[in-house]
Amino acid sequence: MIPYVRDIQFEYGICDQVSPLIRRVVARNPGPFTFMGTGTYIVGRGEVAVIDPGPDLPEHLEAILAALEPGERVTHILVTHHHSDHSPLARPLKAKTGAAIYGCAVGAAAEESTIRTEAGADFDFAPDISLCGGGQVLEGPGWTLEAVATPGHTSNHICFALKEENALFSGDHIMGWSTTVITPPDGDMTDYMESLERVKARDFDILWPTHGPPIREVKPFIEAYAAHRRAREAQVLAAVGEGYERIVDMVPVLYAEVDSRLHPAAARSVLGHMIDLVRRGKVATDGPPSIDSRYRLAG
Repeated sequence: MIPYVRDIQFEYGICDQVSPLIRRVVARNPGPFTFMGTGTYIVGRGEVAVIDPGPDLPEHLEAILAALEPGERVTHILVTHHHSDHSPLARPLKAKTGAAIYGCAVGAAAEESTIRTEAGADFDFAPDISLCGGGQVLEGPGWTLEAVATPGHTSNHICFALKEENALFSGDHIMGWSTTVITPPDGDMTDYMESLERVKARDFDILWPTHGPPIREVKPFIEAYAAHRRAREAQVLAAVGEGYERIVDMVPVLYAEVDSRLHPAAARSVLGHMIDLVRRGKVATDGPPSIDSRYRLAG
């Protein structure tokens, strides 16, 4: 079972010092995909980096600017991915500060879906400086941030490792309050599981998700996160083995405890597992895997 952490103390628009090098301002955009809202992080002193500026809300822009101390300036704007609760405020913040925007541009696989599984997408997001693939190091006075490629939630998802505190700004890749949505074609379960292992291997002391409180017991949390995915995969395989050929038929069984209004979104998650299982030769289908495909055990 995932040891969720959901207790977070804050006031909208108020800047909190949450670690020696990190400040946080939470946007007033609570919802089913954002928990209490987008947590925008300010890293460093004097010359600072802003991570995930958030939705295009004028009041949140003003709150970020008000969080700066006299004489401070924003030199880097970092974006984990292109969803509407993360990236849209980047351009208005750049207009106010002159800082460059860093991130990975929207991939060709990103598409609008009639099934709501996220807070929306900022398809126009394009950084000034690309961090696709990760590995790049950004520096300011007293802080060092490394881009860590973590595709899976989206193809362009980037986390940021803060060297001085052995911390990771995990975006939506790992969240304490909920599991992460994986919606094909831009979301990819194979990539996601590999990215989880990559983060676990780094042995971070703390994770700072964009939504919700920090995760302080990092390794057991990631292990539980991965175990949850493997358990769902086993359920999908069992359903196929029991003769459920179509995703639409197995979702009410696999998600019997979930509000039926959420079943269309759950079907997208099952599709993510199916694509991964077909790649690994455990499940077979005729043609490319899709929501409407008929599936069978391979071999």
